[in-house]
Amino acid sequence: MRAGMRAETLEAGAVERGSVPSGGDGTSVRATGPALTVLLGLSLSHLLNDLVQSLLPAIYPLLKQSFHLDFGQIGLLTLAFQATASLLQPAIGLSTDRNPMPFSLAAGMAVSLVGLGLLSLAPTYAVLLAAAALIGLGSAIFHPEASRVARLASGGRYGLAQSVFQVGGNAGTALGPLLAAFVVVPHGQGSVAWFGLAALSGIAVLSAVGRWYAGRLAAAPRTPRVTIGSDAAGLSRARIVATIAILLALIFSKFFYTASFSSYYTFYLIHRFGVPVAQSQLYLFVFLGSVAAGTLLGGPIGDRFGRKLVIWVSILGVLPFTLALPHVNLFWTVALSVPIGLILASAMPAILVYAQDLLPGRVGLVGGLFFGFAFGMGGLGAALLGELADRIGIEQVYALCAYLPLIGLLAVMLPRLR
Repeated sequence: MRAGMRAETLEAGAVERGSVPSGGDGTSVRATGPALTVLLGLSLSHLLNDLVQSLLPAIYPLLKQSFHLDFGQIGLLTLAFQATASLLQPAIGLSTDRNPMPFSLAAGMAVSLVGLGLLSLAPTYAVLLAAAALIGLGSAIFHPEASRVARLASGGRYGLAQSVFQVGGNAGTALGPLLAAFVVVPHGQGSVAWFGLAALSGIAVLSAVGRWYAGRLAAAPRTPRVTIGSDAAGLSRARIVATIAILLALIFSKFFYTASFSSYYTFYLIHRFGVPVAQSQLYLFVFLGSVAAGTLLGGPIGDRFGRKLVIWVSILGVLPFTLALPHVNLFWTVALSVPIGLILASAMPAILVYAQDLLPGRVGLVGGLFFGFAFGMGGLGAALLGELADRIGIEQVYALCAYLPLIGLLAVMLPRLR
């Protein structure tokens, strides 16, 4: 892998959004094409990182039974994970904009490994909360710098690079429930420790990526820092801030709704249709697999047809399917989860690259802010929806969440970037 990385050529250059893309970390690079080995390494490590993280919600039914938890306590577990990931990511991203840290990628995975080990051994609910928080901290360290490296290795195909990077995470999230069904559910909480091998593999891959990244930083000249208000899109500072706020509102819509699936879809299927726990995990895998496919498609489509169009269609276009889902049988529930995941997930690469185009030179801040906000909304959504499910029932939660994609109407206010 290391030799493949060295074979990729990225020379010093100049202009953002032309044939010569900016690296977004204070360096500029001319790309002869995407550094595919680096992107694949990032995608693989993202898969391993999110595989580890997805084990927590995947084993919620097991933890609920073992620790006698209610839905509110399950929501707090997700909040503990998402809060550390959410609150720390923007600060870490801003810090790495000023001082890039190539080996923070492997360090973040190491922190997740510690949290995973604690999760496998946790004797009490308080220790479960600590394990969830550590896994979230590892995510906060990993994502901003990984997003920067993906842009640096993009060769100007920013949407493609973000899709390749993000689809690894979605694939890992999809595999978590599947592996939990076949490994953790039959063998118990202690078997979570076996997934430490995935974290160790991720550390090895990210160490190689970090060496490539360090070499690019050493070879490329520094460029003047770009501040908010001096962007490539020719927009005023106020318009940029308003546009970022709209994008965050769209993220809220996407991840609040997604939280209803990632944390409670298995319970919904078990409660409404009486499916076994292992079978519910397989149906969750179907949804998460469609999310991975949507993520892979969203970036290249945005490169080809424009990111605003992808954002508009992906958020609002899912509405007919979400409105129908609470009123159909088991077959159609599973069937509708496929277009819901596919369409909704296509937004994230387009949103992230659109925001990076608004703020060139602030790739770490953008990555930290948007990934952090996404985690935060997922955590807040899980906590609030858990409390709501305790009060009105899990089926009514899905009926209410069906209207969240209406927030996608805000996409009409997004400016068209040059």
